[in-house]
Amino acid sequence: METELPHFEVLSNFIVFEGLDGSGTTTQCRLLQQKFEKLGVNSRYTCEPTESFIGKAVRQVLQHNQVVAEGTLAKLFAADRHNHIFHPEDGILAQLEQGAKVICDRYLFSSLAYQSVDWNFDAVWELNRYFPLPQDLVFLDVSPDEGYRRVVQRNTTQEIYERMELQDEIRSNYFHAFTLFEHTSMNIHIFDGTLPVEELEELVWKRLSPSDN
Repeated sequence: METELPHFEVLSNFIVFEGLDGSGTTTQCRLLQQKFEKLGVNSRYTCEPTESFIGKAVRQVLQHNQVVAEGTLAKLFAADRHNHIFHPEDGILAQLEQGAKVICDRYLFSSLAYQSVDWNFDAVWELNRYFPLPQDLVFLDVSPDEGYRRVVQRNTTQEIYERMELQDEIRSNYFHAFTLFEHTSMNIHIFDGTLPVEELEELVWKRLSPSDN
């Protein structure tokens, strides 16, 4: 596949966490925000899909409540992401302009990893290739077996991508996606997501604390 590489805008003070389901992205996002807040740094936690009406439609599909045509879910995610970034009042750009650090649990990299399982990677790329990038991308790497074990332990209804047979492909898609951004100034940080929560928290903090930026 020959993928055309556009020029990406990289947004300062925008941090994204990614990983397989069960990798701990939400936990580490929250812990990082707490550390910033203790220092008096204005920070905001957000996630995708969002709580907007578009994000709620996405969740309906993820949770098996709606069945859609091939490619529709990728387009819903892209629409939710566009609104998430550009909403004039509470979008990510608006929050950054107000001086906040924005910590986002999943972003376009999830679309490239997950939606390309059921749709062509190039088509998913085309929907997402012009979104701005975060200054820092944190990937919490766990094995497919470990991620799935954690998902099962949650004892919640499994979403459409939370199937063991998909995890290897999703993880491979992530690492393929990362190669498309090697020419950018975005910092990609890969951590062992199987480390104890507190140890991982400290490693992330050492990399992202204000003194290191």
